[in-house]
Amino acid sequence: MLVDGKWVENWQPVQATDANGGFVRQVSSFRSWVTADGAPGPTGEGGFAAEAGRYHLYVALICPWASRALMARTLKGLEAAVSISILNPVLTEQGWRFGHHPGANDDTLNGATYLHEIYTRADPHFTGRATVPVLWDKHRGTIVNNESADILRIFNTGFGRLAHHAVDLYPEALRAEIDALNAAIYPRLNNGVYRAGFATTQGAYEEAFGEVFGMLDELEDRLASAGPFLAGEALTEADIRLFVTLVRFDAAYHGIFKCNRRRLADYAHLSAYLVRVLAIPGLRETVNIDHIKHGYYSIRALNPNGIVPLGPQLAWLDD
Repeated sequence: MLVDGKWVENWQPVQATDANGGFVRQVSSFRSWVTADGAPGPTGEGGFAAEAGRYHLYVALICPWASRALMARTLKGLEAAVSISILNPVLTEQGWRFGHHPGANDDTLNGATYLHEIYTRADPHFTGRATVPVLWDKHRGTIVNNESADILRIFNTGFGRLAHHAVDLYPEALRAEIDALNAAIYPRLNNGVYRAGFATTQGAYEEAFGEVFGMLDELEDRLASAGPFLAGEALTEADIRLFVTLVRFDAAYHGIFKCNRRRLADYAHLSAYLVRVLAIPGLRETVNIDHIKHGYYSIRALNPNGIVPLGPQLAWLDD
């Protein structure tokens, strides 16, 4: 991680634990928003006006948080307005690296070798982990935001006329329901799989494990009686936030994170839901199972020999 802008130790998956040995996630540090007129958003400072070609998104296809942002960029038609770089899925001793893997890019924008160099370019005294996604401002040479939940909403509303308006991922009439879904799904499932995988005590693992499958059971029941999406007929940000976990479940979390009570394939309604989301134009292209498997199974603390499994067979890949 970085301490006062200097890389001081090898990358580790767990930087903090609670009193029970549970995984504690780092809080995002850059929280400004792009807005249509450059006015400040809900957090951070202003001055980041929506302009075609001004912003760049750094993502890793292994990462569900980065994939949230990538999906929103696609759904809002911002591919031409916001350029992207895709990082190497294999985590190194210095964290995320550019290039050196099929489908990963070199950093032609800033010339960095590692993502942490982007962080110190934005803040020479930054302390913390260099995480994805990163929304970068080419004009000011700094990070606008590195919180995926924010970037998802920035892409939904912040780019004004540059974005498609036929899709609204956070419609006003559904905001209370979406917020409630997010509040339930994030701790128990989105972050729950990480709490299971990175637990340092049996008790912390078992608590997270129970919450993961309790949430999956509830979602299976919900989709059995309603749908086709979580809040009704239209896909919303709640679906994006759920989908990025589901699509990684059998390929990664079931094995490397020991979330192995059931596979996602054992849930009929969640499996059908996954296929519905993948059928939306452009979204299948945001999923790369090779990157997902190579990324998670590169975590030496969990898989010291770095062997990447050949399976599982994923039925939806052939649909």
